[in-house]
Amino acid sequence: MRSVSAKKTRGRAAKPSRSRGRATTAIVRSSPARRKSRRRKNIFVRAWQGFLACFSFRHPVPWILFVALMGALIAQGFVTRAGDVSRRAINTVMTDAGFGIGAINIAGNRRTDPHDILAGLGFAPGQSIFAADIHEARRRLLSLEWIADAEVRRQYPNTIAVTVVEKVPFALWETPNGTYLIERSGRTIGLFDPKSFPQLPVLAGDGAAQAAADFVEAVAAHRATVARVIGYQRISDRRWNLILNGNVIVELPEEDWQKELDALEHLIVDKGILERDIAEIDLRAHDNYFFVLRNGQKQQMRGNAA
Repeated sequence: MRSVSAKKTRGRAAKPSRSRGRATTAIVRSSPARRKSRRRKNIFVRAWQGFLACFSFRHPVPWILFVALMGALIAQGFVTRAGDVSRRAINTVMTDAGFGIGAINIAGNRRTDPHDILAGLGFAPGQSIFAADIHEARRRLLSLEWIADAEVRRQYPNTIAVTVVEKVPFALWETPNGTYLIERSGRTIGLFDPKSFPQLPVLAGDGAAQAAADFVEAVAAHRATVARVIGYQRISDRRWNLILNGNVIVELPEEDWQKELDALEHLIVDKGILERDIAEIDLRAHDNYFFVLRNGQKQQMRGNAA
């Protein structure tokens, strides 16, 4: 019986298969429709990049043409008219939606005519409440004669609320140009007929409007004196004279005039000084008072005697 032996393989071992242990790469080919879409997208991208490149600072010509075109449009009014048309369209839409100005409520006015306030606001009936320039309207109200302050507010959907604060008249100031109504601060309100404000003190002289507040209020604290005062005269913008009933002139000092007001009150109430035929009372010297009668005669009284 013949034996059979396994035949040894000489040389190198057999190489493993190349496919063993290696990743397999699959080649997927895109469809024609996808390739076409990609090409179209690339075309738009390149076109946009080219457009932006034209307006880079390395290419000033397109910028010059663009600026020239915009300048021509503005000069011809196209831009302004287009903006106006847009604003009118927006206002129409807002008005149709119920946001058109339908009422204007005014409060605080006593001397200012409501028609003047409405004219100052400058709003048109039916105008969009959003288009109403309330800041400009307030500025115009402040230019009115009697208005010291004003508030303009929107009350949605269709109302404008206006609250005004009017100036407070303090005195009348007689000048060569006419009689001005003034505030306590001395600011003028306007030219007025003195008969329209008979209860107000009447001032005269340079600087009287600016210096009158404290003096007039101090005189008002003396009941007998203020009841007889018909005018306040500023002398050289330094001191005051009082004009009493019967055109009696009371000369007060530049300083410490408060004490002399007390003395004048005492002379009127306790001494009956105005019952005499007096034309002038000079209280400028604190130690001695001088009286000038209407016949020109002068009399003297010691200040402490008052």
